[in-house]
Amino acid sequence: MSKTTHKKIDSKGFTVWFTGLACSGKSTLADALVPILKKKGFKVERLDGDIVRQSLTKDLGFSVEDRRKNIERVAFVAKMLTRNDVVVLATFISPEIGMRDNARKEIGNFVEVYVKCSVEGCMKRDVKGMYKKALAGQIKDFTGVHASAPYEEPPNPELVVDTEKISIEDGVKQVLSKLVELGYIKP
Repeated sequence: MSKTTHKKIDSKGFTVWFTGLACSGKSTLADALVPILKKKGFKVERLDGDIVRQSLTKDLGFSVEDRRKNIERVAFVAKMLTRNDVVVLATFISPEIGMRDNARKEIGNFVEVYVKCSVEGCMKRDVKGMYKKALAGQIKDFTGVHASAPYEEPPNPELVVDTEKISIEDGVKQVLSKLVELGYIKP
């Protein structure tokens, strides 16, 4: 799938789609960006996997098909917000390349940020104990742990933020720098 051309129209809206394993730092990065973007005058909305599953997609489970439906619904909401001049910071594992490519196509002004972190690194940050439960067989089809639920690394994201090698502060700087480079925000 070809990348978005990042051609800005009269709209200020765009979506930054943070993808990566559970506990990789997606939400932490996005949450740190919110006040910075608001201070720059943007309307900002956070779409987070855990929160969305409590309301918009509470009828869905974690089967492959349900995960796809989850991302389709979120992409639709992000598209609506983006076209209404809102900056959307979406934090979803979205494990399949196809899911993210479809979201890119649906939304338009789309910046994919791969929040890279090894399973071991994510396990160290896992305050909910999800990885431990997955390894013990208490959670089935856990992305990145079970062969039935692989994570497909993005082949061409706009940005890779390796949270095992840099601080969240430096990750935020990388995202902001990329948004300036792509013409979405001013320096």
